[in-house]
Amino acid sequence: MLIALMDGRALTASELADVAGVALPTASSHLGKLVDGSLLSVEKQGRHRYYRLAGADVAHVLETLMLLADRSGHGPLRTGPSDPALREARVCYDHLAGARAVALYDALVSRRYLELAPGGIVVTSTGRRFFSDAGIDVGSLAASRRPVCRVCLDWSARRHHLAGSLGAAILDLALDRRWARREKSSRIVTFSATGGREFARTFRFAFP
Repeated sequence: MLIALMDGRALTASELADVAGVALPTASSHLGKLVDGSLLSVEKQGRHRYYRLAGADVAHVLETLMLLADRSGHGPLRTGPSDPALREARVCYDHLAGARAVALYDALVSRRYLELAPGGIVVTSTGRRFFSDAGIDVGSLAASRRPVCRVCLDWSARRHHLAGSLGAAILDLALDRRWARREKSSRIVTFSATGGREFARTFRFAFP
């Protein structure tokens, strides 16, 4: 049920019960415990209650746990035709994950737009100008309480991709400019051929 919420959607208990393949009372019991444990938040709208991840930090922890499960041979995802697309680009709560996101992160660090620091990772002064030219105001992002940059260990690539408000802004930019689209009822993000080239050109990285 937690994995089903990794794309940032809010789902009902019935929908999550279907995902988990359990009866509604069983799902409701587990959902109550997850809400009590601050992993999920719940919002009531009419007669329905909608559940979503409590925040980006929960998604970050889940992505890391998925990596550990996969490494131990207990992968949380059923294999199938969609897996290559899922490994290439997907939503991790509100930012881009997968091989394309890892290639982007590596390029941003190698070009010194991002820099490793004792407290994590920060945007350099050169990076601020670079992102501004791309259409992202890092100053506005910094005004919020959410971290601008955060690394997230990618479960499929086993390397880092970029999270935080900057990671979310990059994904929003790709979707707003229609370089990519989110597949319905899925975490998959599909880039068109032209969109993939524009995304790579704008952020100065090569893929594949």
